[in-house]
Amino acid sequence: MDKLNDILNELGISKVRLAKYLGVSRQMLYNYLGMTSIKDWPKEKSTRLLGLLNIKSEDELKDLPIDSNYIMEVESRLNDGVKDSLDKEVLADLKGFSKKEQELLTDIINLLKEKLSDDKSKETFYAYTYLYHYLQSMETNRELKYILAYMSKSMGFTDPNEYAFNQDQQFIFEAILFSGLTLYNNGGSSKVKLAEAHKRFVQDIEHKNEEKLSRTQELNTAKVQALRELGYSEINEENAKEVLEKIAEIQSRKV
Repeated sequence: MDKLNDILNELGISKVRLAKYLGVSRQMLYNYLGMTSIKDWPKEKSTRLLGLLNIKSEDELKDLPIDSNYIMEVESRLNDGVKDSLDKEVLADLKGFSKKEQELLTDIINLLKEKLSDDKSKETFYAYTYLYHYLQSMETNRELKYILAYMSKSMGFTDPNEYAFNQDQQFIFEAILFSGLTLYNNGGSSKVKLAEAHKRFVQDIEHKNEEKLSRTQELNTAKVQALRELGYSEINEENAKEVLEKIAEIQSRKV
């Protein structure tokens, strides 16, 4: 079994990915790897592992030719196996979506699960937390979609002359973003020079947050007044429509 562990390390296969490929928990995989021989594994799991390594028996482990071609072949089989395994988990929750939507959601979910499983650092956690905030806000700011299109184009996934959104606005935004990133990547500006601009950036965010807080307080005040005028103590399913209409009426009185 030591030879198997050495080969897995040489191939760069993490325990997380191998566990997904075999359809077991990481703890169960560690239990398997702690056994004396692959022959002691459940038949289905040992067969799947041998298939991944493209061998017929454990005896062939000592003669495996670990070169770049073999590593790529194993990686390809591993990726396909992990994807198939995760697809079965995910697709059960995607009824009602079209085939293309299911494929897209499955790919996104699988990628996120793999990244978060393989990298437990705070940096990765924050990166995907920010991605979640990004997705939450995308419908309120069209430029967020332009950023996604720009990155897809710059990394070669999408034709640079493709415009899925407003062509004129997207064209201008991409040109400006390219200029800014070129300046950043070429070291054309320093932190000292940009300190004032960043200060205005912070002030702009603080101003927006103050407006949002003010708006929230205004709505809460209107809600309390609406409940009082209607004689209710809280909003529930039965009175929600009536209370919301009363809130709208109260706010209109101030116009």
